[in-house]
Amino acid sequence: MTTTDVIDLVAMGEDFVRDPYPVYAALRERGPVHRVRIPEGAEAWLVVGYEAGRAALADPRLSKRWENAADTFPISSPAAGPHMLNQDPPDHGRLRKLVVREFTPRRIEQLAPRVQEITDELLDAMIAAPEGRADLVEALSFPLPISVICELLGVPTLDRAAFRDWTNTILSGADPELRQAATRETAAYLAELMERKRRDPGQDLMSDLVRTTDEDGDRLSHEELLGTAWLLLVAGHETTVNLISNGVLALLTHPDQLAALRKDMTLMPNAVEEMLRYDGPVETPTFRFTTEPIEIGGTVVPGDGQLVLVAMADANHDPARFPAPDDFDIRRPTGGHVAFGHGIHYCLGAPLARLEARLALTSLLTRFPTLTLDTHPAALTWREGMLIRGPRSLPVRWESGR
Repeated sequence: MTTTDVIDLVAMGEDFVRDPYPVYAALRERGPVHRVRIPEGAEAWLVVGYEAGRAALADPRLSKRWENAADTFPISSPAAGPHMLNQDPPDHGRLRKLVVREFTPRRIEQLAPRVQEITDELLDAMIAAPEGRADLVEALSFPLPISVICELLGVPTLDRAAFRDWTNTILSGADPELRQAATRETAAYLAELMERKRRDPGQDLMSDLVRTTDEDGDRLSHEELLGTAWLLLVAGHETTVNLISNGVLALLTHPDQLAALRKDMTLMPNAVEEMLRYDGPVETPTFRFTTEPIEIGGTVVPGDGQLVLVAMADANHDPARFPAPDDFDIRRPTGGHVAFGHGIHYCLGAPLARLEARLALTSLLTRFPTLTLDTHPAALTWREGMLIRGPRSLPVRWESGR
């Protein structure tokens, strides 16, 4: 069976942006795949549900290469060059192998003291805020991950504000021309950064990637270095920004769960997993394109470079996999969520995101025992687009002096 009805998600406006879960649930009741119009300016086949979504994330017939998009596809690739997330095997495996050589678990664990130090500095500044009020996105959620990834990669402090502006534009549903302009600016900056690292290498990850080779003598080309730097910088901070913001919002709007976590902070690792499942930072993953016809739940998706989006947010709310999925429960067995993807493109930076969230939230709750939301949840404005999910700002308050 093939369906031609197009569901216009754009026409649903702010209600869908703020809370897409009821829309996804209604679609799931009708079947696992639907033709939709997305805010980014294209039509797509949206896959909902846990089993169908997980299968699609691992289906080799869905290509990550933009060259396989239909000729009429209206969106340009936002990346500065080829990287592991926009390549298929065997190129994907080769690129991932070269990056994994340097982006090791040991290197991430060694970052823990520095992550804690940056967190403490940011919370010191929060405590000094007048009247016990702050925007948590500006005070903690954004500056912590961008500082960590920029230090890891060797990006100068003064350039980090520019990166925020560029990535906010690239990953949003903004005007295509604005996205392309931001992509060009990012690429130009990264090309200059690569050249600096070649001339004067440091002890940072980017310098190591410039000079790394595997046992066969393979190394990243100039274009691959640009693409990989783009991926690490953008994905390396945007996901964690919104993991922290969404997680704090979930806690502050579920006081029973917040109280349970404050009473037993050993629950924090599992609480972070529940935050990822309940309202994770990635609503749908980066684009996939059909290379041959694919049947999903009785619907045939044509094989001519059609865009397929997996609603990972809905997969994590499928009652067939997670009982009472709309409940936020920090004691829930959360194994199997797909907040970091599934298959060969599973997020390489997942351990770093978990580390930052765990340390940031533990310190925040410890140092701000009276933290509460400083606005009604319905008043929050949310990021545009269907890739990154999170509030633009998160006003919080606390009793000064405590």
